[in-house]
Amino acid sequence: MAAGLLLGATACVAPADDAADGGTDAQPSSQSTPADPAADSVHACQEPVPGFGVSVDADGEPLPPRPSSTGASTDEGGDPRTILGPSTAVVDQTVTPVADDPAPALPVTVESCDGETVVVDDASRILAVDLYGTLAEIVFSLGLGDHVVGRDASTGFPQAAALPLVTPGGHDMNAEAILELDPTVVLTDASVGPPEVQQQLRDAGIPVIFFDDARDLDRIPSQIRAVAGALGVPDEGEQLVERTSGEIADALGLAPAGADPLRVAFLYTRGGMVQLLAGPGSGADAMIRAIGAVDVGTDIGLDRPFTQITSEALIEAAPDVIIMMSKGLESIGGVDGMLKLPGVAQTPAGEKLRVVDMADSVLLSFGPRSGRTIEALAHAVYQP
Repeated sequence: MAAGLLLGATACVAPADDAADGGTDAQPSSQSTPADPAADSVHACQEPVPGFGVSVDADGEPLPPRPSSTGASTDEGGDPRTILGPSTAVVDQTVTPVADDPAPALPVTVESCDGETVVVDDASRILAVDLYGTLAEIVFSLGLGDHVVGRDASTGFPQAAALPLVTPGGHDMNAEAILELDPTVVLTDASVGPPEVQQQLRDAGIPVIFFDDARDLDRIPSQIRAVAGALGVPDEGEQLVERTSGEIADALGLAPAGADPLRVAFLYTRGGMVQLLAGPGSGADAMIRAIGAVDVGTDIGLDRPFTQITSEALIEAAPDVIIMMSKGLESIGGVDGMLKLPGVAQTPAGEKLRVVDMADSVLLSFGPRSGRTIEALAHAVYQP
C-alpha cells in the first residue's frame, strides 16, 4: 500500500465486558467515529490460526507436538520423572526486530475492539500497554521500538528497560503519566485499565486502540497482524508472523519422543493472598501442551482459567512438575514456601522438589518470542 492511503485494520473481537462498558458507552472523541465496514478496508486481525502453536485433530482437540530430529528420546535421556530438584527456564529476553525503523504508511483506520473506529495518522510516539507486555514486544519486533515512549510493568526486555513506567500498580494505567509523554497513539486491551483512564486519553484527542486481550499460541499471528496493520507496517507484520511461526515449529519438536506425557501444573501465586491453579484458557495450558505435557488443571476438569488451590484438587491432579513465575515463587519464600501450599508436598512434584520457574514477563506473553519461551521451558523440564 502506498503511503497516505487510508487503510482499515480490524483490531479484534470485543473485549471483556468491564472494558467494553467504558469504551462503548462513552461518547467518541474526535478520533473515533462509527464503524465503517468499507469494502476496501484491511482486516489485519483475523480469527485464531489453529495449529499455529499446537496442532489439532478433526474435532479440534489438541494433538501432542510432533517429535523432531533434535528432540530427545526417553531411551537417550532417561525418564524425566526421575529428575530431582528445581530448575529455572532461562530465555534470552532481547527483542530482535524484523526491520530497521520501517516507514509507516499512514493514515490508517482501525476498528477497535470496543466498537470504535480510530484513525491513526501519526506513529512517532507510540505507547503500547497491556498486562502481559505483548503489545510492546510486537511493536519493538516490528522495528518501531525507537518510537515507543513508555512501558507497562510487564515490558521487561532490555531495549525497553529505560522507558518511563505508566502502570505503577501492574494493572492500572496512570493518566497523568501518560499525558506527560504526549503519545500520538495508544495500543491497549481489556487486561489493563481502568476504562475511565482510557476514555480520558481519547477525550484528550489521543487515538486509543483496543486489541484482543486473550492470550494463546493460535492468536499470535492475529495479534501481530493487528498491531502491524494499525501502525501502517503490514509487510513487516507478515515477516514477523513467518519468523515467529518457524521458531515455534522448531520448539514444538523438543518434547521427548516415545514417552508418556508428563503431568504439569501451573501455579500462580502472589504471597499468601493469591494462590491459584491454572486450568483451561489460562494460557499456561497452551504452553504446557506445547512442550508435550498434560495440563493437570484441565485434565481434572477445572472449568475456569484459574481456581483457588485446594489440597484435594492438587493431590488428585498429581503433577510430576510444577511451573511457576519467578516472582510468584519468590513471593511465597521459594521452594520451601511452595511445599507449604495446600497439597503440594503430597504430589510427585512436591516429593521430588520438581518446580520450574520462568521470568514473569515472558511465560504468558504469547508474542514474537514464544518460540524461545517454549524452547527454554522444554529444556528446563526435560534437560535441566
